[in-house]
Amino acid sequence: LSPAINFSMVTASILLLLSTVLSAEGRPTPIFDKGTVFVAPETITAKDPSSFVRVTYLGQEERSMFDRRVNGWKTYNAYVFQATYKDGTPIEMQVNPEFGSTKIAAKQAEKYAKGIGQLPCLLRARVKTSSIHKGRELFGGGNDNILIHTGMSEEYERDGVLEEALLHEASHTSLDPLYARSEQWKGAQTKDGVFVSDYAAQNPEREDLAESYPVYLALRYKADRLPKGFKESVERGIPAKLAFFDKVSGRLTPFAVR
Repeated sequence: LSPAINFSMVTASILLLLSTVLSAEGRPTPIFDKGTVFVAPETITAKDPSSFVRVTYLGQEERSMFDRRVNGWKTYNAYVFQATYKDGTPIEMQVNPEFGSTKIAAKQAEKYAKGIGQLPCLLRARVKTSSIHKGRELFGGGNDNILIHTGMSEEYERDGVLEEALLHEASHTSLDPLYARSEQWKGAQTKDGVFVSDYAAQNPEREDLAESYPVYLALRYKADRLPKGFKESVERGIPAKLAFFDKVSGRLTPFAVR
């Protein structure tokens, strides 16, 4: 599971859109000085459509779930729900028994299943499960799963970036296995020579794709919602990565229709 971004939220008016200039170390400066979860908070909003249909309770069953509070896998007698979608395969929502009742667990499952249903169908393609725990811990993506800690979710919701955090983690889950180590992606990285964020620059193999793809989506499909200067900075900084995503980006409902 790859960690989500752990930066404090800043308002769009003080987002620093950095030019592609050389840093003191001679390396191109990243486009954004924050993780991209925070640079376009209107990419998806709570009012945007979701492909979510319903959750169905399947009972309490043992599930091995990654829990950042123990920094590892642990078996829980989880509340298990099946979330169904209009345009994709079902996702099993696994809710930690610490929530205390089927009713409370159902609310958690429905809330996050709906949020995941706002993501492009492409990014749900490999998401088979979502694990939900309490605690202020990082979200995660990978292992065919989206990991959610509700304490961190409350912070993301407060800052208006819960949907963008889910975008980031789903990019890990559905795109990393296909492309993160591909020669085409590595070629785009080399050609651009610039990272979209400090977080991507610090973790180029693990985070660059998941940091870049949500920015691509925002630029291509939600340009009217972007902060001033965003479009110009991204198009100037990572043209090869944008061209790469143009080639591989598939079905995007309900986020957009290609």
